[in-house]
Amino acid sequence: MRNSNPMTPIDLRSDTVTAPSPGMRRAMAEAPVGDDQYGEDPSVNRLQERIADLLGKEAALFLPSGTMANQVGLKILTRPGDEVILGDEAHIVWHESGAGAANSGVQFTVVGRGGLFTAAELRAAYKPPGHIVFPPTTLVAVENTHNRGGGVVFPQEEAVAIGAAARELGMASYLDGARLFNAAAASGRSLAELAAPFDLVSVALSKGLGCPVGSVLAGRRDDIARAVRARRMFGGAMRQSGILAAAGLWALDHNLGRLAEDHANARLLAERLAGLRGVSLDLATVQSNIVIFQTEEGAPDAATVVARAEEVGVLVSAFGARTVRAVTHLDVSRAIANSPPIALFSA
Repeated sequence: MRNSNPMTPIDLRSDTVTAPSPGMRRAMAEAPVGDDQYGEDPSVNRLQERIADLLGKEAALFLPSGTMANQVGLKILTRPGDEVILGDEAHIVWHESGAGAANSGVQFTVVGRGGLFTAAELRAAYKPPGHIVFPPTTLVAVENTHNRGGGVVFPQEEAVAIGAAARELGMASYLDGARLFNAAAASGRSLAELAAPFDLVSVALSKGLGCPVGSVLAGRRDDIARAVRARRMFGGAMRQSGILAAAGLWALDHNLGRLAEDHANARLLAERLAGLRGVSLDLATVQSNIVIFQTEEGAPDAATVVARAEEVGVLVSAFGARTVRAVTHLDVSRAIANSPPIALFSA
């Protein structure tokens, strides 16, 4: 088991830090490949078809990263000067280096709280086209699960209402489903059900599924055809990328069913942390594999927590002056989640 060496840090910075397993590496080494730019890579084609089927969409496109998937989505669903409505602290706004403005010329309007918002809040923020002053609202984006919201699952009833409101208002809808596999595991709903309200959906393979690289966009066939061109514009077109796609195919067969283990470990970790003096943690937000907590006044700040954690062999992330994030994944066992060093990083 990885992390069994006491000298090896327990890495809770993200679920992107996992290394490919031996089985995944074999699948990658043995993958049949071709030139994906000619549509001739059989492993890529198979992955795209499989993800499209899982999400209930007509077609799909393999991309190098979740950020590129989000940016391609913005590019094909908006025009420069448009407004995009989304939840607060969305990944598209916080963690993509201002790419929405640089690549697509859009501006963002944030609604709701904790990453969640309602169809009523969407309607209240909506700006119709043709107004002499306001930018037209042409896209609504939902993030599920919500990273900075603590891994919360977006309520499906509200997602359905948001999708319906967007169609009524003539807007497009986008689902940043980087951790949609986690949302499905946590909610008991199918991926297709979670994706149904949205025109375009992305999922990441390099998070809970443990792949080294890759995300996939899925939607209507004509939208995906336009996404192929946008991917090329952004430098994301690849050649014999079946070596990477094979990791995704292997993960779909072997790593989907175990995501609930990561959620259980995150809950165990959160319950340990919530009992510590100086820690503020809303256990209601711990619905998947992310634990976010605040340190109270008088307790060490986030930078100090991160430094002290590293001293005892635990790696975590500072998400703000007094906000710390820890993420469980397939390299973190229940024994690790329950180990004494975990409690030390908030001391």
